[in-house]
Amino acid sequence: MAVERERIQPVRLEDELKHSYLDYAMSVIIGRALPDVRDGLKPVHRRILYAMKTLGNEWNKPYKKSARIVGDVIGKYHPHGDTAVYDALVRMAQPFSMRYPLVDGQGNFGSIDGDPPAAMRYTEVRMCPITQELLKDLEKETVEWLPNYDGTLKEPVVLPSRLPNLLINGSAGIAVGMATNIPPHNLGEIIDALIACLERPEITVEELMQFVPGPDFPTGGIIYGEEGIKKAYTEGKGIISIRGRVEIEEKKGKTCLVISEIPFQLCKTRLIEKIAELIKEKRITGIVEIRDESDREGIRIVLEIKRGENVQVILNKLYTYTPLETSYGIILLTLVHNRPVLCHLKTLLVSFLEHRREIIIRRTQYELKKAKEKAHILEGLKIALDHLDTVISLIRKAESPSVAKKELIHQFELTEIQARAILEMRLQRLTQLERASLIQEYKASLQDIARYEAILKSGALVKE
Repeated sequence: MAVERERIQPVRLEDELKHSYLDYAMSVIIGRALPDVRDGLKPVHRRILYAMKTLGNEWNKPYKKSARIVGDVIGKYHPHGDTAVYDALVRMAQPFSMRYPLVDGQGNFGSIDGDPPAAMRYTEVRMCPITQELLKDLEKETVEWLPNYDGTLKEPVVLPSRLPNLLINGSAGIAVGMATNIPPHNLGEIIDALIACLERPEITVEELMQFVPGPDFPTGGIIYGEEGIKKAYTEGKGIISIRGRVEIEEKKGKTCLVISEIPFQLCKTRLIEKIAELIKEKRITGIVEIRDESDREGIRIVLEIKRGENVQVILNKLYTYTPLETSYGIILLTLVHNRPVLCHLKTLLVSFLEHRREIIIRRTQYELKKAKEKAHILEGLKIALDHLDTVISLIRKAESPSVAKKELIHQFELTEIQARAILEMRLQRLTQLERASLIQEYKASLQDIARYEAILKSGALVKE
């Protein structure tokens, strides 16, 4: 038997490196690091939420072990390490990481002090009520689906997302040669901005800033200066300064500085340690005692000031030498049509509205199709009820169900679907009450069809 000689094609190393690196870079950008502008999720987060939905792990159902969710995700959709998936799951449950948490966690999910979460075998999770809005209408053919990594299952390319998740929860990620850092915002402000975009398509970014004055971080803090925000919203990149909220308290003759809010992503323990270190080095003087009185109600770090010291000087030194004042670099980089694009505020808002418009159209098309199918069957049943004696006689005389079906189709000009529905009809539907109910149901289906067709023909109705 002749052995086919192996074909060897010479390739320049530089060319192969270039193509391979670009393929790798795009894989990281699209498949791992950057969120989609439509639902604000990276693939790992989308797969976690979809796996929770398929497991029935909803907000009004019992909690399930985190290990169960992680196992389902890596076994069906995300062929990576369990640690990466669990870390993503934990972050979605942390109220100090997410402005609007998507996962309701039970157990130790870490803390703002930097404590690690408990192992996945100990913690339990379920969706938050708000998460249902990201997944709503998923079963109504509203989004594209693609095969999972081994081709045995399907997973959604994007979620229908009734919420502007990218803007309200933000996102951060480092890809190859690029990075994104989108801050979270207030839901009410973003919705007002979306309504403004719908009512005035020509609205400018400067005008939108009247509705969205700036980010809204889960840990609070005060943003100083509008220039960085304006630059980020108009150009896609900008740097803002965030200060912790500090109040001066006078109690029992003692003066205290009380820190009640800290900059986003700052570990509280690290801040306390840094202040203690500066006191020890005598770079900050006048602080007698540091107490962490934080509890479930919120952050409360108390700095007791020595009598006679200038409180404002100490506060300024805290802002200068500690992370109580930090810079936050905004980079509004996201995937638009599977391509990394540096967006401004209006682009993010309009992209979400376009996504929702497409979802509404696809959902209406699905509901129209289902309504027509239902009306078609009800029409057949109505014909059968109008000629009840003839239909019963025909069925009784037929030798088999298939013969009865053929006779029904021939005599009443029915379709096969209608004939099958007549044969499967329960006897209780022959009562006067059921007949009236069927006719009412048929009329309601026709009204639904008219309404869905009107929505598809009218852009104004889609907008509503």
